[in-house]
Amino acid sequence: MTEREKIDEKFKWHLEEIFKDDSEWEELFFKCDERLPHIVEYKGTLKDREKLFDCLEFSTRLSHDIGRLYQYAKLHLDLDTREGRYQGMTNRAEMLIVRYSSLASFIDPEVSELPIEELEALSKSPKFADYDVYFKNLIRNKDIILSEKEEKILGEVGLFAGTNDDVFTMFDNADIKFKPVTDEQGVKHEMSHGAYAVLSQNPSQKVRKKAFESMFTAYKEHINMLAANYAGNVKKDWFFAKVRGFKSSLDYAMYLENVPPTCYKKLLDAVGEGLKPLHRYIALRKKALGVSTLNMYDLYVPIVPEQELSMPYEEAKELVKKALSVMGEEYGKVLASAFENNWIDVYETKGKQSGAYSWGMYGVHPFVLLNYVPTVHDVFTIAHELGHSMHSYYSNLAQPEQKAGYEIFCAEIASTVNEVLLLKYLLKSATGEFRKYLLTYYLDMFRMTLFRQTQFSEFEVAAHSLVERGEPITAEALGDIYYDLNKKYYGRSMKHNDLIRYEWSRIPHFYNSFYVYKYATGITTAVSIANNLLEQGAPYFEKYKQFLSAGGSLPPLDIIRLADVDLESDKPYKLAMKEFADALKELEEMYKQC
Repeated sequence: MTEREKIDEKFKWHLEEIFKDDSEWEELFFKCDERLPHIVEYKGTLKDREKLFDCLEFSTRLSHDIGRLYQYAKLHLDLDTREGRYQGMTNRAEMLIVRYSSLASFIDPEVSELPIEELEALSKSPKFADYDVYFKNLIRNKDIILSEKEEKILGEVGLFAGTNDDVFTMFDNADIKFKPVTDEQGVKHEMSHGAYAVLSQNPSQKVRKKAFESMFTAYKEHINMLAANYAGNVKKDWFFAKVRGFKSSLDYAMYLENVPPTCYKKLLDAVGEGLKPLHRYIALRKKALGVSTLNMYDLYVPIVPEQELSMPYEEAKELVKKALSVMGEEYGKVLASAFENNWIDVYETKGKQSGAYSWGMYGVHPFVLLNYVPTVHDVFTIAHELGHSMHSYYSNLAQPEQKAGYEIFCAEIASTVNEVLLLKYLLKSATGEFRKYLLTYYLDMFRMTLFRQTQFSEFEVAAHSLVERGEPITAEALGDIYYDLNKKYYGRSMKHNDLIRYEWSRIPHFYNSFYVYKYATGITTAVSIANNLLEQGAPYFEKYKQFLSAGGSLPPLDIIRLADVDLESDKPYKLAMKEFADALKELEEMYKQC
C-alpha cells in the first residue's frame, strides 16, 4: 500500500471543487453557525405565505451549505482516516447538522396545520413550484397526524425507539465471541464477521463447516436474548402503526415510502412461484462441487474458480465505457467526464476508507471512492458506483435541489443496470471457464439479491404478523419460521442444517423493518431496463433518462414507470425469472459437456 502523495493526480479527487481550501470551509462554517439561530424567527409566522416562502428558502440554503461543509470534511477524512484535522471538522459539521435539525423541527408541524385547501393551493402555486412535492407529502400525511400533544409524546418516544437496534449493534460488533477455526494446514483463525466471509469460501468443506458452526453457535448461545430484543423492535413497529391508524406494520412502512403494499405482495408471490429454477441451481452446485451432501455452509464457495481479469485501471475504465456505450453519445460523454475530470479517487492508500461508494452533492459533481485492484469484482464495482453517480448527476441537472434527492426504493436500480450491462457485454465474447464464471456470477447475483432478500422479506412479514395476531414472539417461533422458509427457498438438494434456524438473529437489516425487499425490486427493475437498452438502444435511453432525471419529483413506482417498468404488473418479475432460468440452462449444458 502506497502513500497518497505518490499517486498520480489524475487518479485523485479534486476537492477544491467544493471549497478551494480549509480556510474557505472555516469561513462558511462561521457564517452557518451565525445564521442558524435565525431560523426560529419564523416560528409562529408560517400562515403568512411570504413568511412561509422566506422560511423554506432560508432552510434550503442553510441545509445546502451545511451539507457542503459535511461532505468536504468527510471526503477528506475518508482519504486518510488517521487525519485528526478532518476528524475534527467532520465532527463539527455533524454537530451543526444536529443543531439545524433541532431548531428547524417546528417547520413541518406548523405548516401541516394549514387547511388542506391551502396546502393544495400552495402545491399548485408557481411561486412554490420547487416545493410542490413537499406540500403534497404534507397533504398525504394529514390523515395520520395526531394532536399536537400526541405528536409531542411520539416525538419523545423517539428518544428510545431505536434502542433495540442499538442493543443488537453493540452485541454484534463488541460483545459476541466466536470459537477460533483451525484450517487444514493447522493455521488458527480468529473468527469474526469478516473472517467468516473468507472462510465460507474455503475449498475445504471441513473448514467451511467449522466456520459455520462457530458463527451460528455463537448466536444460538444468546438466542433468547436476541429473540426478546428483536421482539421489542417488532412491537415498537406495531405500536407506531397502530397509533397512526394502520392495520399492519407493513402497511405503515410502505405508506412512509409512498409505495403501495401490493408491490410487496407482488414480489413475494412472483418469487414464490419461480423457485424451481433456484432449486435446480442448488442441485447444480452440488454436482459441480462434487460433494455427497450439500450443506448450508457450501453456498458461498465458488463452483468456478475466479477468473483472471487482471487489467490495469485504465483498461478497466475503457471496458466499462464500451459496455455502457449502448446508452448513446450523451451518456457516454458524461461518463467520460467522470473518468477524466477527477470524479473518482481510484487507488488504495494508507489510511484510506475501505470499500467503495458514490456520493452526490447538489451543485457539485458526484464523487466516487474506489480502492481498485485488478479483479473481476473491482471492474464491476467501477460500473456499479458510476451508475449511482450518473443517477445523481441527471437528477441534480434536471431538478431543483428540493426535489433532486431520490428515494432508497430507486437508489440501487441505476447501479445494477450498469452491472447487468457490463456482464452481458463480457458474455458476448466470453468462452470456456471464463464464460462459466460469468454465468455463475450472474446467477449468484440473482440468488443473493432477488431470492435471498425476498426470503428475508417473507420472514419479516411472518414475524410481524405474530404480534399483530397477539401471539408471542419467541426464539422457537422465529426459528421455526426461518427454518421452514429456508427449506422452501433452497429445496431438496440442500441439507438444511439445524443451525440455520438461527440465521435470522444475525441479520442487522431486520432492525430496519421492511427494508431488504428494495434490493429485490431493485434488481428486478434493473434487469428490465438493461434488456430494453440492449434491445432498443439509444431511443429507449430517452425513457431511462427520464427515470435518471426524476430525482424525488414523483412517487417511486411512478418514477420507475417512466422507464416503462411497472412493478405492480407480472412482466418485470417474469423477465427476471427468465433471465435466471436462461443463464442456468446454459450453465447446465456446459456442465453436461464436461
